[in-house]
Amino acid sequence: MKFVDEAFIDIAAGDGGNGCVSFRHEKYKEFGGPNGGDGGRGGHVFAVADPNLNTLVDFRYSRRHEAKRGEHGMGSDMFGAAGDDITLKMPVGTIISDAETGEVLYELLNPGDVITIAKGGDGGFGNMRFKSAINRAPRQKTPGWPGERKSLKLELKVLADVGLLGMPNAGKSTFISAVSNARPKIADYPFTTLHPNLGVVRVGPEQSFVIADIPGLIEGASEGAGLGHQFLRHLQRTRLLLHVIDMAPFDEAVDPVAQAKAIVEELRKYDPELHAKPRWLVLNKLDMVPEQDRAARVKDFVKRFKWKGPVFEISALTREGCEGLIHAIYKHVRAEQQAQMAPAEVDPRFAGDAPE
Repeated sequence: MKFVDEAFIDIAAGDGGNGCVSFRHEKYKEFGGPNGGDGGRGGHVFAVADPNLNTLVDFRYSRRHEAKRGEHGMGSDMFGAAGDDITLKMPVGTIISDAETGEVLYELLNPGDVITIAKGGDGGFGNMRFKSAINRAPRQKTPGWPGERKSLKLELKVLADVGLLGMPNAGKSTFISAVSNARPKIADYPFTTLHPNLGVVRVGPEQSFVIADIPGLIEGASEGAGLGHQFLRHLQRTRLLLHVIDMAPFDEAVDPVAQAKAIVEELRKYDPELHAKPRWLVLNKLDMVPEQDRAARVKDFVKRFKWKGPVFEISALTREGCEGLIHAIYKHVRAEQQAQMAPAEVDPRFAGDAPE
């Protein structure tokens, strides 16, 4: 299935039905009075978060979505039926914003979330509504109210605990396939990954986290080089970034330190908040480095990169070092989740018993 993470749609809720002007015509009832019913409500447009979807491709080719209008009121005190609602299924993590102003209107963050994105118009009043002591035979009615119409932008940000960051061919796809249930395409040429991949990493019984792999970045991505920044949005909701470094590039003239610095700079240009997220270094492909040279090469990289954060040495191909890394990740993610669920701290000015 083609991965699409952005789409524009037009939606229209149903108009309300018109009210009816009608009078009772029955034998032996000379002054039957008004009996025109109200119009029915127009159909609403709902959006639901469906965990079985992972792309917005359906909305790329089907842009306009309209709910049915309400039926008109009828005689004999009969109200019009409400128009049929429509429900649009969207992936979890979809952001719905106004296409013209860019204002974020809704977010679908949890499976099964249902929101009303366009309300149907109310039905108009029939003439029975206008009957009074001084107006025994009203001929007034009102038309139905129009339903809401909107032009919307849909943007998908995948929900993952951990995001992989790195140059093309750094081994991100090999790593995610080694530690999770994801099976991305793996090959020995750059830009093998063309869209984000999600994988669930099982650490133990009822212990897991979700990891996301996005296409590799290169220097100049902010100007559109390579695949550009179009997939970095999928890392904005992660709790931790893993910066994967190729420690054994095919071209000996390539400097891993220069590549790593270029990635960090592109991250800073795209989003300062994303740049400020917790980030760990994962030095990959060490199986291709002679064992006697590994320690020196790692030490040289960390020194020249001026890195003071966590560093992990792995080989995604042989899975060497991967076990310790995923346990450290789970511990970090779990701590972040518990901190988020912890009750807010009490301001010390208001602590203790209230004064008598």
